[in-house]
Amino acid sequence: MKRLLPLALLIAAPLAGSAQDSDSDRKVTVHGSVQVDALFPEEDAAIGTEKYKEKFLGNVYANAGLFSKYVDAGLRVEYLQHPLPGFERDFKGWGIPNFYATGKYKGFQLTAGDFYEQFGSGFILRTYEERALGIDNSIRGGRLKVDALPGFRFTVLGGLQRRYWDWTVNSRLYGADVEWDMQQHIRRLREHDISWTWGVSWVAKHQAYKESDRIYTIQGDDFAYLRLPKTVSAFDFRTQFYKGGLNVLAEVALKGNDPSFDNNYTFRNGSAVMLSASYSQSGWSAQVQAKRSEDMSFRSRRSQEGISAFINNMPAFAYQHTYSLAAMYPYATQAAPGEWALQGNFAYTFKRRTALGGKYGTKLRLNVSYIRGIDREGEWKTGNTALYGTDGQKTRFFGWGPLYYTDLNLQFEKKFSRVFSLNAMYMYQRYNKTVIEGEGGMINANIAVAEGKFRCSDKVTLRTELQYLATKQDKGDWAYGLVEVSILPYLMVGASDQWNCGNVKGQREHYYMFNVTGNYRNNRLMLGYGRTRAGYNCSGGVCRYVPATRGFQLSYNYNF
Repeated sequence: MKRLLPLALLIAAPLAGSAQDSDSDRKVTVHGSVQVDALFPEEDAAIGTEKYKEKFLGNVYANAGLFSKYVDAGLRVEYLQHPLPGFERDFKGWGIPNFYATGKYKGFQLTAGDFYEQFGSGFILRTYEERALGIDNSIRGGRLKVDALPGFRFTVLGGLQRRYWDWTVNSRLYGADVEWDMQQHIRRLREHDISWTWGVSWVAKHQAYKESDRIYTIQGDDFAYLRLPKTVSAFDFRTQFYKGGLNVLAEVALKGNDPSFDNNYTFRNGSAVMLSASYSQSGWSAQVQAKRSEDMSFRSRRSQEGISAFINNMPAFAYQHTYSLAAMYPYATQAAPGEWALQGNFAYTFKRRTALGGKYGTKLRLNVSYIRGIDREGEWKTGNTALYGTDGQKTRFFGWGPLYYTDLNLQFEKKFSRVFSLNAMYMYQRYNKTVIEGEGGMINANIAVAEGKFRCSDKVTLRTELQYLATKQDKGDWAYGLVEVSILPYLMVGASDQWNCGNVKGQREHYYMFNVTGNYRNNRLMLGYGRTRAGYNCSGGVCRYVPATRGFQLSYNYNF
């Protein structure tokens, strides 16, 4: 019976959508979607695939929402009983994990049920859904938003945080946020078209103490257990300034001592400081950012490992690449030990009909990321029991530790004619695999990418990619090629191969992939067959390990 649930969802969702389409003038509308991602796995010893008892692995989501002037309501059904490879063990299950109702009247909005929220940049609170990573840390409870006073926005909330299929009453979250837009109250700011906002946030987690939660440490010849704080508070202060093309953001977060698995159960306060400035004008833009964070791992469950139960999210100051080989060594934010992160980018467009712009113009973009650890006494290592119950290792605010990550990439975009355009990129990367993955040392890589698009006709486009990654570390060099034909508006066919050409003989595997994608109205279906290499899938500084696979792939999306 459970195996029939995905099929039932696929049938029911279009019927719900068509029922609303018959009367477009109704004040109440229904919207929703269905998403199915499936794999029919095959064993492949050469690339180290796992063995599966199931012939079908898949993640199925279906959600529907009702929207009106005064009331919104919705729910989501998830069928993850046989999930895709690489998700944490507790990810498995099925049910209705998300439902909500929101009442709206003038400047007031009250939500009961499951919701997502972010204060500031997310340093102390960010709940969100990222299906590719298996993250859904929504809050089940209540939230009130008030936007009734000119220039002020208030938010208060409380509830239980979701961790897969568990909402334990032993761990509760509370929070409040206020933002003030000075432009609404200061005439001179309005006259000079200046926007200046201030924000303050507070978040507290309360985890009831249980006998099974005791953390023991050795004191002399005896064992003693730590007296862990039941309630931990965090505060965030920020200000943002806009004037013309100038945008400046400064933000500071402070967290009380929060002994946890991530920080070796040390009683040390956490902190994060960020400064970001950007400027843009017609034809060019620039941005510089700096961030220092220390002991900012903030979970609703202190002994949790992996990527679940996070209350906050520390944004990664690393460019998120979409090209396959450029994304082979992605950076994961080091929230517990802390980091110094610097990032900058500069973009310039050479105008049309100039020496460098040519007939159609030329775009150049330079991105730089530089991330190091913070200077501390001794080497950081998770699971260091000698630190249990202490104030942790001493650190210097402006001191830099070992190099974690470097990315310098230059991107080139140019349209040469009505039928041909080229994107090219060179990237230099240093990746501390020991810090980010646990072992492997420092990897130095040079990556080159060329992507060409040929417009064969008004409806047919040919896209090709050639990529090469050169390194003397890890598994050596990689080469990648792709050919893709799209026929508007319905069809796309592609074939690609990722070859580990620099590995030792006998392990120079090809990771081939063939796929066909069709679009019709609100439906999108992708069918594919091939191999995928083992590696990390990352988004926003959070990474999930995905094992190697081979087999048929299916992806279906429907929106109504």
